[in-house]
Amino acid sequence: MVLSTASVYPASTATAFEIAARLGYDGVEVMVWTDPISQDVDALRRLSDFHRMPILAVHAPCLLIAQRVWSADPWVKLQRARAAAETLGASTVVVHPPFRWQRGYARDFVAGIWRMADETDVRFAVENMYPWRYRDREMQAYAPDWDVTNDDYRHLTVDFSHAATSRTEPFALMARMAERMVHVHLGDSTGSAKDEHLVPGRGNLPCAELLASLAASDYDGHVVVEVTTRRAMSRAEREADLAEALAFTRLHYATPAPVGGGPA
Repeated sequence: MVLSTASVYPASTATAFEIAARLGYDGVEVMVWTDPISQDVDALRRLSDFHRMPILAVHAPCLLIAQRVWSADPWVKLQRARAAAETLGASTVVVHPPFRWQRGYARDFVAGIWRMADETDVRFAVENMYPWRYRDREMQAYAPDWDVTNDDYRHLTVDFSHAATSRTEPFALMARMAERMVHVHLGDSTGSAKDEHLVPGRGNLPCAELLASLAASDYDGHVVVEVTTRRAMSRAEREADLAEALAFTRLHYATPAPVGGGPA
């Protein structure tokens, strides 16, 4: 089981490695953002070596707060993410679809991802997103589409919290992704219009059944705990949340799915 370093925000990337090692995670996914350590490949390698915690995926700096991280050019960001993954031994680069206002990038995105994927053994796994909603208004913030199953990508990341925010049934989403699904972000949701990333088991998503279905399939990618602990009042509370997430994931990822691969 893998811990996303985003799960300790607003604590540091270094804190994520320490917690992951202490709790017994199998590795980390590094979210590259404004934390300088997340951007420094040499520092990340030292953390990985010190904590004996392999870096299994790199999340390219796609968030709004990371628009200037590594470069203002989104293709340079992806090139640096690929180089970081190759240097650190990570198998996957997670990337979001472009924002709609990144018109040139969005126009060439699908073909460009294929070109980059052809140049490396690292998998570029494009992540499902969601429309932005405010009250009764909806904004299509991503292009070519927030629903990545509508485009011809070689590899995909399924994020269950994003699926809930987009009001997409998660089993149907996984079925549409099929063999292209190579990476999983696990988080729960109450069905809010906000992207919640709750500890699995605390929302309304069938997280246990989704994990059991994955375990019974031929899925061979990583399962990454990507939850929010920003409301934790102490380090101990944050660690308790991440320990609970790990225990839940280990329990249900080892449970055979019911016949048919859906919820019981």
